[in-house]
Amino acid sequence: MTDSSPISGLHAATADLEPPLAAVDMTALRANADDLVRRARGVPIRVASKSVRCRAVLEEVLGPKLTASGGFAGIMGYSLREAIWLVREGARDVLLGYPTADRHALAELASDQLLLDSITLMVDDTAQLDLIREAVGSEKVAPRVCLDVDASLRLGPLHLGVRRSPIRTPEQAARLAAETRSRGFRVVGVMTYEAQIAGLPDTNPAVRLVKWASAAEIGKRRRQVLEAVRSTVGELELVNSGGTGSIEVSITDPGVTEVTAGSGLYLPTLFDGYRNLAPRPSMYFATPVLRRPAPGIATVFSGGYIASGPTGASRVPKPVWPSGLKLIGTEGAGEVQTPLTGADGLEIGDRVWFRHAKAGELCERFNEVHLIDGDGSRTTVPTYRGEGHCFG
Repeated sequence: MTDSSPISGLHAATADLEPPLAAVDMTALRANADDLVRRARGVPIRVASKSVRCRAVLEEVLGPKLTASGGFAGIMGYSLREAIWLVREGARDVLLGYPTADRHALAELASDQLLLDSITLMVDDTAQLDLIREAVGSEKVAPRVCLDVDASLRLGPLHLGVRRSPIRTPEQAARLAAETRSRGFRVVGVMTYEAQIAGLPDTNPAVRLVKWASAAEIGKRRRQVLEAVRSTVGELELVNSGGTGSIEVSITDPGVTEVTAGSGLYLPTLFDGYRNLAPRPSMYFATPVLRRPAPGIATVFSGGYIASGPTGASRVPKPVWPSGLKLIGTEGAGEVQTPLTGADGLEIGDRVWFRHAKAGELCERFNEVHLIDGDGSRTTVPTYRGEGHCFG
C-alpha cells in the first residue's frame, strides 16, 4: 500500500504503532495556520480550543512565529474549568465562547487574581450575572465579562443561524452592558458569531446569497451595537467575530479587533465545500482491518466517531486511504466495527485511514496524537483526554 498521498507519510511514520491511532500532518497544519493568518490580513486570530483539544497543538499555534505581527493571539475556551486549567499551564488570555453555570469553577476563579486577570466570561442574560455573583461570594470581586450578541439572520419568520444569545438590538446590548457594570463586573468586550456564514459550505448559489445577505445585515447591526455599548461603558478591549469559514467577512468591519478560528487548522470534512479554504486536511485517524466478510468488503475495528450536530451523512467519518473505500449505508461507522466496500486490495491487519467530520472532537476518542513532521519524525503528545480532562 504505497502511493503519493500525503497520508502515506503518516502511514510510514506510525508503522511501528498499533492502531487505532490519531495523527497530525504538521506540515499541513502549519500551512493551514499560515493560510488563516494570511486571510486575517493582520487582524489577530484567537484560536478556538474546542476545535483543537490538544495543548501541544495550541502551544504550536500560539508560538512566537505565528503570534508576531497579527498572527494568533489568545484562546477562545469552551469551559471555565478548561480555561482555569489552561491558565494554570501558562495561558494568559482566555475568552470563554459560552456562558458558564459551574459554581465551583467560578468560586475558584474568584479566589485567584491571576485567573481573574486572564479569563473573560461570556454573558447574555442578567440571570447569568446573578449566578456568577452568588458563586464568587463577594461584591468586591470584578470578573472580566464579554457580551454575546446574536448574529443570526432574520428574514420575516425565518431564523438563519444558531440559537445563541437573546441579545440582538443595540438597545438590548446597552441595557445589558449597563446592568453588568452596575453589578460590579468589568465589561471588556462584545462578541458576534455569525454561524450561518462561518459554518455553511459554499455548496450552491442559494447558500452564497444567504451568506452575502447575512454579512451585510450583521455588519450594519454590529456597528450600531458597538456604538450603543461604548456609549454606556466606554471603550472595549476586544470585539470578537467570525470563525474559520467567515474570516474574510469579519475583517471587513473596522470595529472588529479579532477573529476566531480553530477548525481551519485540522480541516475536517465539514469544511470540504468552502471555496475560501485550501484543501489541506491535517488530522486523520487509522484503524486496522479485522475481517474480510465478502469479496470487496473489509471490516475495520471501531471507527464510529460520529460528529455533533444534526445527525446525517455529513457527521460520519470518511475513509480516505487507500482510495476508493466507502461506508455501507445499512451499517455506517460502527461502535466496534465498520465495514467498507471497495476493499479488494486490503488484507487482515492492514490499516485504513479516515478523516473526522469535525475538528477537535476526534481528540475525545484518543489519549494521544502523533505529530508527524515533513522529515517523517514523530512526536507523541497527549490530548485533553490524555491529560485526564473531559470538559464536556
